[in-house]
Amino acid sequence: MDAAVADVRLEQSNERLEAVTQARADERAITKTYQGALNAARTREALLRTEIDHLRLVSDGLRDQNADGARRLAAAPPAAVLEYATALGAVFEDCRAAYAELVPKADGHAGDARTLREAWPVIPPRPAAGSTP
Repeated sequence: MDAAVADVRLEQSNERLEAVTQARADERAITKTYQGALNAARTREALLRTEIDHLRLVSDGLRDQNADGARRLAAAPPAAVLEYATALGAVFEDCRAAYAELVPKADGHAGDARTLREAWPVIPPRPAAGSTP
């Protein structure tokens, strides 16, 4: 009888040990995935910062060119003013087209982000001891 009880206890202990080992393995897998996602996000953030810095440099250069063009335009002959206006119209059209392409992408991203937030599983809080649910 004692041997049978000991065997049952050993079996239960082994099952608990297996459950704990599996839980730890699952935890390591989740942590690895989480850390990988964090590292990827940091890499993307660093790339975005680099791109933003480059964009600021380009934007500053365009602003300086625009200011210089405005100064030179004041003394330019009418033909040069017309040519400049035509070139500005082409640039404006390119900017408008780029903006029009960006709007649906931004809307799609915002929709995806909202869907993820709303679909994310939420565990309801447990009622406090002694309270009624």
